[in-house]
Amino acid sequence: MANSEPVPPDQAPPSDSEEINGTDETFEEGEDTEYEEVEEEEEEDELDPVKERERLKSIFRRLSTDPVHVRVHDVVIKGNTKTKDAIIEAEISDLFKTPKTVQELVAAASIANARLKQLDVFDSVSITLDAGPTELPGTTNVVIEVVEASSPLTGNVGVFSKPESRSWSLEGSLKLKNLFGHADIWDTSGIFGWDQSLEISTGVWLPRFRSVPTPLSARAFLLSQDWLKFSSYKERLMGLNFGLLSTNNHDLSYNLTWRTLTDPTRMSSPSIRRQLGHNMLSALKYCYKIDRRDSHLRPKSGYAFSSTSQVSGLWDLRGLKFFRQEFDLRAATPLGFWNTALNVGLSAGVTLPLGRDFTKLSTSVPDRFFLGGHSSLVCSLGGPSSLLGFQTRGLGPTDMRRVVNSNKDEGSVQSDGHDFVGGDLAVTAFADVSFDLPLKIFRDAGIHGHAFICAGNLAKLSEGEIKNFSPERFLKTFRSSAGVGVILPTKFCRVEINYCHVLKQFEQDRGKNGIQFSFSSPL
Repeated sequence: MANSEPVPPDQAPPSDSEEINGTDETFEEGEDTEYEEVEEEEEEDELDPVKERERLKSIFRRLSTDPVHVRVHDVVIKGNTKTKDAIIEAEISDLFKTPKTVQELVAAASIANARLKQLDVFDSVSITLDAGPTELPGTTNVVIEVVEASSPLTGNVGVFSKPESRSWSLEGSLKLKNLFGHADIWDTSGIFGWDQSLEISTGVWLPRFRSVPTPLSARAFLLSQDWLKFSSYKERLMGLNFGLLSTNNHDLSYNLTWRTLTDPTRMSSPSIRRQLGHNMLSALKYCYKIDRRDSHLRPKSGYAFSSTSQVSGLWDLRGLKFFRQEFDLRAATPLGFWNTALNVGLSAGVTLPLGRDFTKLSTSVPDRFFLGGHSSLVCSLGGPSSLLGFQTRGLGPTDMRRVVNSNKDEGSVQSDGHDFVGGDLAVTAFADVSFDLPLKIFRDAGIHGHAFICAGNLAKLSEGEIKNFSPERFLKTFRSSAGVGVILPTKFCRVEINYCHVLKQFEQDRGKNGIQFSFSSPL
């Protein structure tokens, strides 16, 4: 097709644009020679709104049905007064090399828009496909216009409740964005719990660092937790965490932690007393996760899988040495009536000490598995932990506590309760059926009901206990519970109000029938 004479700027008709999928990307027709005849007709009838609408419909029809060949001539970045061009280019450069049609280019622009917004340093991102130079027909320029955050310093504070432990916490954070123009995010956060728990951490996150193709992060933290009620010890962690690899499915991190376990009551069981004191934790952790479910709050179809591996003690001969592996598999399928869906899940985990004669060695109590609590069966993905109807750390292997008799003349020692010491092997499973409630006001708000059944068990394998392990006995001693509830999905979390009935428990277990509240994040 021969090139037409360019239209002078003062006579050029307004360019047409199309908004794609609700994002800010637009396609500007400009002077593309593919539409020469349409432009000539527009010059004659630009004041006729009926013909203008028909012309736009014709363009949109062609874009949606026929491939319109185009080639990217240039990528122009605007609005980044502080953010380096290289940061933006690293996020989008690979997307605009392969598209050969307008349809493919619009799809690439949508992905680029999402990537740039995920950096969390821009208030808005707009991507426009503009006409290329007139001497290069069939080309387009990709114009990326960003608006940097008006206030780089943000913060929040709030008070949160934990119904399962009947405690409250005060949480706050400060975040400084794009300090050095590399889309770097510096943040400090703190959590103070009424149960004497404390967590303070500060760190930095970099989406790109020089030629490294993956985000990097570093974080220093101080964490104090009170497990006296459940296991007769307090735990204090102080250390560094380095994020080495982070993609959609893979995460690799290194953790260097100084851990201290204390028992101020001096009532702990022998299993706990043997582990009191200081330890160094030098661990490499890898996590693979894939989630193909249609929703995190109310899955109706799809599947999810996660695998987490942790090796500790590779570079520190005096520190804790163990291997920990977790698996979690979920699946959801619609049942075809009343908008019902069936969710099923199976989780398993094992912790083993490393070293010569490892079967006789002990694993660290905080690195073992504990079951119980009120976290959601559907939302929590990452390993065995949740078992509704049981308190936090409310089942599994125990050891008898001690208390010195108040009668000094006798000087005897007697038992006063049990410590939950956790298990080296953990398995949980559940089935959950979600359904719509009859009232339309509930359906419109997304409020729905569910019925569930769950089961799980723990076993100790270290300190020679693996010789006494029996798969048949392990299956026979599974704890289980069932119940129904109402789910209120919100923007930030999934709120569950459940009635739980414990089907099977043992003497030392802490299971209870009744109403339970659960607040679970879908992330």
